[in-house]
Amino acid sequence: MRVRIGMTMTARELDLDVADAEDVINSFQRAVEEGDKLLWIVDEDGHRHGLVVDKIAYVDVEAEKATHVGFGKA
Repeated sequence: MRVRIGMTMTARELDLDVADAEDVINSFQRAVEEGDKLLWIVDEDGHRHGLVVDKIAYVDVEAEKATHVGFGKA
């Protein structure tokens, strides 16, 4: 599932494919509530990304797209 994370003070965003978007959401919420400085996210390729929690502007989770076969409506 695709997750986009916007950072303050930059026009770019971090675009990641992760196995479990709910885990990213829960980890971010827990980091904010507990006052953690860093949030570590592992993408589907196994790369670890350390993000400064105070610099995260938003977390955008892309909804899963339904796949249709044949003549069914989307």
